[in-house]
Amino acid sequence: MSTNYCVGWVKMRIAVLERGKRLLESSLIQNIVALYGVQFARYLLPLITIPYLTRVLGPEGWGGYSFAYSFGMFVIVVVEYGFAYSATRQIAKHQDDILYRSRLLGGVLGAKGLLSLLVILVSVVVRFLIPFFQQRSNLLMVATLWGVVSASNFLWYFQGLERMKVVAALDISAKLIATILIMTLVRTPADDWKVFVFHTMAIAISVIVALILAYKEVPFSMPSWAFIGETMRMGWSMFVFRGATSLYTVGNAFILGVFVTPVYVGYFIAAERISRGFLAMLYPISQALYPRLSKLIVESRGRAAQLVRHTLLIVGGGAFLIGAGVFVFASPIVNVLLGVGYEPSMNVLRILSLLIPLVALSNILGIQWMLPLGMDRSFSMVVLSAGLVNFVLAVLLAPRYMHIGMAWSIVISELYVTAMIYFILRWRELGPSPVSRKPLRERI
Repeated sequence: MSTNYCVGWVKMRIAVLERGKRLLESSLIQNIVALYGVQFARYLLPLITIPYLTRVLGPEGWGGYSFAYSFGMFVIVVVEYGFAYSATRQIAKHQDDILYRSRLLGGVLGAKGLLSLLVILVSVVVRFLIPFFQQRSNLLMVATLWGVVSASNFLWYFQGLERMKVVAALDISAKLIATILIMTLVRTPADDWKVFVFHTMAIAISVIVALILAYKEVPFSMPSWAFIGETMRMGWSMFVFRGATSLYTVGNAFILGVFVTPVYVGYFIAAERISRGFLAMLYPISQALYPRLSKLIVESRGRAAQLVRHTLLIVGGGAFLIGAGVFVFASPIVNVLLGVGYEPSMNVLRILSLLIPLVALSNILGIQWMLPLGMDRSFSMVVLSAGLVNFVLAVLLAPRYMHIGMAWSIVISELYVTAMIYFILRWRELGPSPVSRKPLRERI
């Protein structure tokens, strides 16, 4: 009996190890790991540079940099044009069609080139309209260039192919190089423009290498006006979504800066960047699932719904715990990360901690479920209306309550998004429930 038991135990252990090996070798897990690396570079590495910059630049210098940073983020939203979702979805659906991938790659490149020219012209106008940029035109110029180069990345292409390892390594390397340069060469408040320059240089190298890798496997396709137009029409709903989202995410610092001095912008965006850094811990799972769900929803809606339900349980639970931790430990987090002089950021961070579970839920039900179902228009309308809600609240609250008012306007807007997505799915009987009462084609 003991011999049989040992043999059985060994066989069981071997089976467990083989299952674990297959799990680690699966493309989904590898993409999640790669995307966690990207998120680490994009959101958590700044948690290393932020404590340094807040101390070197001071509250006023940090606020001025943050104001320019928010404009650069607007540039990214315009130039990316929602291709991170629309083009990724198309690549995922046509993974085996090399010619289509080539045409799509050329179309996206052409569209981003035209949009880059547009934002450069807009930045020239902004230079004369906003007093701060009249005094600091160099900061506006480098922030615009940083936004254009950042938006030119090829994460969408390799994400659609579910091959993120190489491009993730490039992105991480670029961010690490920029971080080292910042920590070494940014020494005074007058060096704020160098932060954008270092990031731009590092990202540009990774973009060029990714472009070479992409065209190694598909023939070069010259962007045609017809396919550029088709690509932009395809991405329009996602552009509306990204644009509306920017009104109550990256655009808030810019709106706040119109009404108050850079110091209060600094208090707000310091806390906002910290909360986004914690929220970024949950993004890689969602990003890796998006192309998988886009493909799976066509093959088996039941399996797709099951995957979404599991994601809600795991990511939603994790988001709640992270949000609770940020709320409770807001004071020591601000003291450690930002230093002396940023005490007003503590209450902002406590308010923004409510965003973490709200964004997680709206991301899963909206991006991971509604978009693969083809409900782009419904989702875009929810986000667009939320952007308008946020803009109205910001205009009403920011002049009087400054950074605190802006924080509450974001939380209320995100609560509106989550509630509206839930009610739309329930009303149309399209939620990821175990049992569907009607066939999918009859309910969309």
